[in-house]
Amino acid sequence: VQLQASGGGLVQAGGSLRLSCAASGRTFSDYAMGWFRQAPGKGREFVAAISWSGGRKNYADSVKGRFTISRDNAKNTVYLQMNSLKPEDTAVYYCAAGLKLDEYDYWGQGTQVTVSS
Repeated sequence: VQLQASGGGLVQAGGSLRLSCAASGRTFSDYAMGWFRQAPGKGREFVAAISWSGGRKNYADSVKGRFTISRDNAKNTVYLQMNSLKPEDTAVYYCAAGLKLDEYDYWGQGTQVTVSS
């Protein structure tokens, strides 16, 4: 599976962004999808995940109520809607695909999200 993330940018605190991750190469609907992030000087952090059908979603506590993960299997794309952004959300965001909700075998390149205070 090849993954291409997009939609990052610079936004003020309280603003919104929507990240997209387009998949190709395998049957997209076979895979659970996840979003992760890595801030400067920190390790990679789980953000959100969605099952192949979209029926199950998991979120990190730090983003619950602010971020929403969704997918469109007809478009081979997963999204991360990010609202009420905070400076601590600043990171490179990565999408990932795996056959299980908590195991990821394929990773996309990152997209930078910067939230100014």
